[in-house]
Formats: sequence, structure tokens, C-alpha cells
Amino acid sequence: MKTELNPDIKTALEALTKREVRHVFLVACGGSLSIMHPGKYFLDRHSAALTSDVYNGDEFVARNPRKLDDKALVILCSQTGTTKETVRAARHAREKGAITIAMTLDGQSPLAGAAEHVVAYKAPYTTGVPIDAADSNYGVLYMILAGLLTQTDRIDLTATLLSSLSHLQPAIDKAHARYAETFDAYAEQFKGAPVIYTMASGANYGAAYSFAICVFMEMLWINSQAIHADEFFHGPFEVVDKNAKFVSLIGLDETRRLEERGRDFLHRFGSSENILTLDARDLDLTGIDDRFKGYLVPLIFFDALWKFAYKLAAKRDKVMLEDRRYMKKISDY
Repeated sequence: MKTELNPDIKTALEALTKREVRHVFLVACGGSLSIMHPGKYFLDRHSAALTSDVYNGDEFVARNPRKLDDKALVILCSQTGTTKETVRAARHAREKGAITIAMTLDGQSPLAGAAEHVVAYKAPYTTGVPIDAADSNYGVLYMILAGLLTQTDRIDLTATLLSSLSHLQPAIDKAHARYAETFDAYAEQFKGAPVIYTMASGANYGAAYSFAICVFMEMLWINSQAIHADEFFHGPFEVVDKNAKFVSLIGLDETRRLEERGRDFLHRFGSSENILTLDARDLDLTGIDDRFKGYLVPLIFFDALWKFAYKLAAKRDKVMLEDRRYMKKISDY
């Protein structure tokens, strides 16, 4: 049972007690950016004292928000710590007087060197080494934010969060078992698809975004687009026919009705065999507090969907991670 925040998180939070924080910037690129969306959702729902924004690394530098000053906290994430846009964002934030926290796997990376405080997390997707999901980027970000809210809003969500995180890995393991046959069927159905869309809202949107750009497009060379479940009805629903293929995520946060509406339209005008739906109400979330289910479900979905990605890759004769043309292969761009 997890009962305390990680030591490096404690150190960063202790430094924040000496600063007035009014605004939080959540900055990253790609898959690391995707976790920032549920982070902002968490802040929006729980903090009256803080405002927040999510930014891509280089747009953060280029846009140079007026709120970026000595009362800003900038949380940055890069798995390798070498993402040049995120490193540049960290340096820019420090030049503006903001306090910076870098989340990365590598404490000796350029990002770690550019930020004031470094918080480690673990990731199984590219290392192949199993982890406790509580130590994932999602889990670590929520721990930072819960600790921050204790200081700024005088609300203590940390104990409940830590208890819920202790039950996250069992929930993920059960989800893998529950979806195994479903993923087998949809991998066969989707193996020749030229386009697969993902759809979600709220805390789940980041997972849909990451799966679209980092898995379908980057790993599998499948055209994709992450569609917000409400924006779906303002243009994108026109692509729906009996052959359109979608991954539809239905979560447990306050935006669930948006996702349900999108799913219902897909089933009305599309074909069920082309709509892979993951509904959080089908998951066993024993031990996870109701207040945190909506925030932790995206991690369960994303972790489970990686199993689907590998099955789909096998059907398409692709080797996950290794068959990329540009990512990690060239640097002059």
C-alpha cells in the first residue's frame, strides 16, 4: 500500500512552500503532452486558487504567455529528457522567473539539467520492464498536483490518491484479461484499415490523442485523428459510414455523457464490428476511490490499448518501436 509521496516529489513540493503559485503551465510534446490534459482536468475540478494551461513545448516558448512570471509553476515532461522543444521550454520558463519541475526517466538528461527540480517516473512501453502503474507519468503527475493543492487550496487529496494508486496496477491487470479476446477480434477486423479514429473527452482525451499520434501514426503508419467527443458533432461525424473504424473511450468523469453521445451516433450510423469501445463501467476498479476513478481510467485504457497495438502490429507485419522511419532515427529536423 502506497502511503507516502515519492521523495523527489516531496522535495519539489517543499520548495513550492517558499513561493507563491498562481498559475500552472503543463508543458510537453507528443505522448508526454497527452498526460497533461487529465492533469489540467484535475486542477480545473479541484482548485479555486490556481488557473492552468496545457502547452506544446515550442508553442509555449513562441506564445510566451503573459502569466509566465515568478508566480508561475511550469511542470514539464519528456520520457528521455532529450526532447529539445521541452528543454527549450524549461529554459525559457526559468528565464521568466517561474519555478520548474521536470518529469523524466533520466535524471541526467538535458531536461533534468534545465529545470530546478527533477521528478522521476517509470514507463514500461519502451523499456519492456514491468512497473507499478502508481510510478507511471500519470501517477507521478497526480501526486505533484495533489500535493500542490494541499498548499494552495488547503484540501488534502493526497492520502486518498495514494490509496487509489495502490489499487491501480491490479485494475490494469484485470483490464488486460477482460479485453484480451476483444482485442484479438478487433485486431483482425482492423488489420487492413487505412484510417482509424480515436474519440474521447475530459480526462480521457489525452489517452485518445496519444494513441492516435504516437501509436496508430508513429508506430503503425495508420492515418488517424483524435476527435473530441463533443467536437465530433461539429464536422467530423460526416466521415461516419458502415466502414469507418473508431476507438471510442467511455470514462467515468463528468464528461461521460459526451462520450456516450458520440458512441451512440457511431453505432447508429456505423457498424459495431468497426467500433472498438472501451467502457470504464466494465472495469473492476476495486479499491480505487470514486473521486479518482475518472482520473485513473485513462491510464488503464492506455495501458490496455498497448496490448491491442501489438496485436494489430503483428497482423500488419510491423515491429513496434523498431519500424519507425524518422523517430529516434534522425536528428536533423
